[in-house]
Amino acid sequence: MNQNAGRGPNEGYLTGQLLIAMPTMRDPRFARTVIYMCAHNSDGAMGLVINRLVGSVTFPDLLQQLGVDAAGVNDEIRVHFGGPVEPGRGFVLHSGDYQHDTTLQVASEVALTATIEILRDIATGQGPERSLLALGYAGWGPGQLDSEIQANGWLHVEADASLVFDDDLTDKWERAIGKLGIDPTLLSGDAGHA
Repeated sequence: MNQNAGRGPNEGYLTGQLLIAMPTMRDPRFARTVIYMCAHNSDGAMGLVINRLVGSVTFPDLLQQLGVDAAGVNDEIRVHFGGPVEPGRGFVLHSGDYQHDTTLQVASEVALTATIEILRDIATGQGPERSLLALGYAGWGPGQLDSEIQANGWLHVEADASLVFDDDLTDKWERAIGKLGIDPTLLSGDAGHA
């Protein structure tokens, strides 16, 4: 009998889920992060950190750097730290109501677009209903993320748009872990120790 019979192409992979850093995460770039997984397959994985901001860049600043008219643009749109890979590259994680020919539909409620057109559309009020703008991304080579999960570096849980696009970042990590029904204070990286 074929063990893969009936399995979907992404079964066992985390596309469209939240990746949650364990409290013992030693890499300061990922400590207490929540990552929305945009792609995860045999070729590797890519996601965006959804609970950290880039402190020095505003949306109008970013538009000016790209040569887009920023007059009258909403300064409340925040720029997130998407991850350490290609920190100068922008990505917009957004609700499925916005589509462009380069949009990647990740899940039914969430899509990803990485073009200047979506930034222009957001600036003029023609963008998606909900969005998260990020610079950079988190990336893993083939099998790398799977190894980190097995080494007790990450938890994962089904994503929901309300948590993904929520502007309150102060306790997003705790709320993501809470979706698993786990008290984060009880988590330990020391297996077998009380």
